Amino acid sequence: MISPVYSLFDHPHFSSLLNTGHIDELFTLDAEVSAMLRFEETLAAAQAEFDLVPAGTAPAIAAAVNGHARSGQALSAGVRRDGVVVPALVEWLRQAVGGDYARHVHFGATSQDAIDTGLMIRVNSALALLGPDLFAVSRSLQDLRDRFGRVQIMGRTRMQRALPIAFADRIATWLSPLDHHLQSLDGLKGRVCAVQLGGAVGTLEKLGSHGPDVRAALAARLGLSDPRRPWHAERDRIGDLAHWLSQVSGSLGKIGQDLALMAQNEVAELSLENGGRSSAMPHKRNPIHAEILVTLARFNAGQNALIHQAMVHEGERSGAAWTLEWLVLPQMMAATTASLSLGRTCLESVRIPPP
Repeated sequence: MISPVYSLFDHPHFSSLLNTGHIDELFTLDAEVSAMLRFEETLAAAQAEFDLVPAGTAPAIAAAVNGHARSGQALSAGVRRDGVVVPALVEWLRQAVGGDYARHVHFGATSQDAIDTGLMIRVNSALALLGPDLFAVSRSLQDLRDRFGRVQIMGRTRMQRALPIAFADRIATWLSPLDHHLQSLDGLKGRVCAVQLGGAVGTLEKLGSHGPDVRAALAARLGLSDPRRPWHAERDRIGDLAHWLSQVSGSLGKIGQDLALMAQNEVAELSLENGGRSSAMPHKRNPIHAEILVTLARFNAGQNALIHQAMVHEGERSGAAWTLEWLVLPQMMAATTASLSLGRTCLESVRIPPP
């Protein structure tokens, strides 16, 4: 069977250029389902604290998850029927748990609780990986400044020669935004990576007066923040995440654009080692990595606009806007990861010609 390729991130050739390797495992089907099952197990444990379900429910779920194979075909059929995977997943889980505990599985929750919390479990892990990547790019810029910061280059405004500046001055315009993104990361994680628990329409009607306590206990057990209210139709958290991702890739795109311009033959303020070859002109060395930084910045800018479209939920839940998030957000995460990897590679290839 021929497998179609609709994204360059999954392309057998281009994926070697758009390196997303160390977050790939967080966006596999198995990771997605595992995160939702972790939600179900942890929810039962949190509810048991307040005697809403028997204490053995969470261990029974854990045993079922570890001891029973899931049917991918059954889950796919469930998505075709229901539009989401959770009804079929919960049906399988209840059958795997069996006995008296089965009816307590997914108690008081709805599909969106499992899907959104499962996503935030994975986003929390992904941001923990992006932080060191961002720091590494910042260090590469500092190293570049230490080595070549005193070199005089031409400052340009509106693409025209202006006045001489030090290379350190231009590096400062690259470094400052990245440091800001890094400093804002902890606050972003605390705000964005929040547990979702609202029940059918956001009122936690089945949990009674214990609803807020269960949500807080669930958040603590999962290492997520407690939003103190359900956010199933309040998608500004997703918007904040997309904005940060596009800001990071946009700042890296600025670096890529400047490097490509500075490496032009007519400017020759620097060169980029390991440039790409031309099939027709052997003398050329194309600034591939710098160009892709620009591409990814523009890609994420467009995707960010789509996430803002997805903020428009009707009523208490939107199937249309929700599905749009699923199409867009993983690609934004991949683009940002690839930008950070390429940014470091590109900066490490910079060479300054002797005066």
